[in-house]
Amino acid sequence: MLRPRIIPCLLVSDGGLVKTQHFKDPKYVGDPINAVKIFNEKEADELTVLDIDATVQGRGPDFAMIEHLAVECRMPLCYGGGVTTREQAKRIIGLGVEKVAISAAAVESPALITQIADEIGGQSVVVVLDVKKPMFGREFEAYTHKGRRKARQPLADLVREAEQRGAGELVINSIDRDGMMKGYDLDLAERIRGMTRLPVTMLGGAGSLDDIGALVDRCGIVGAAAGSLFVFKGAYRAVLINYPTPAQKDEIVLKNLRHTQ
Repeated sequence: MLRPRIIPCLLVSDGGLVKTQHFKDPKYVGDPINAVKIFNEKEADELTVLDIDATVQGRGPDFAMIEHLAVECRMPLCYGGGVTTREQAKRIIGLGVEKVAISAAAVESPALITQIADEIGGQSVVVVLDVKKPMFGREFEAYTHKGRRKARQPLADLVREAEQRGAGELVINSIDRDGMMKGYDLDLAERIRGMTRLPVTMLGGAGSLDDIGALVDRCGIVGAAAGSLFVFKGAYRAVLINYPTPAQKDEIVLKNLRHTQ
């Protein structure tokens, strides 16, 4: 049965696992390695780890941390944070990571997408676009550096260029929905799906499995990534690593058969 990929997204800051809201106020929620072990047991579809400090601090990837994660991880692993050269991407893949995510570097130097795709294969290149809508604007805009720096290019141009440059996947991260657990931005998701033929993964806003179902209902088989949904439990956001069972994942599709037949 075809079903969406349901992807825990772990944010790392100062070596610890954190959660943010609107890309601000990181809250420490545990050790990334422990989280990986639990997601192994729960047989997650794949895992994304993003170092949210690397680009802002002007440093490269933490290869020692990446190696520890890759050795422990028994599912496909995507790493992003501080990647600015093809050599770094090649080294990350060599450590056992399946995909390399680039964000600010892809926006500021789109040729890097092609360089990395030529080095490691386009299927392993993920372009992450952090997106929000201005308070008085109608169009979504892309930002970098934890949402502090607005991209010069329109969002549609960035999406098209990522595809033309050889990326294998797009991750669209909603700054407005980050950590809020009130559902994905479905209008944004539908708009992005209409811009590209690349596989699209949405991130930001999921608070329940019903939110994932709503995304599938609107957009079909897409990647559904989430952070808070898989590290918090209950109204008081107690830290508890969790992930849907295979039966729960299949149920998401069964409720939305019009997109999976």
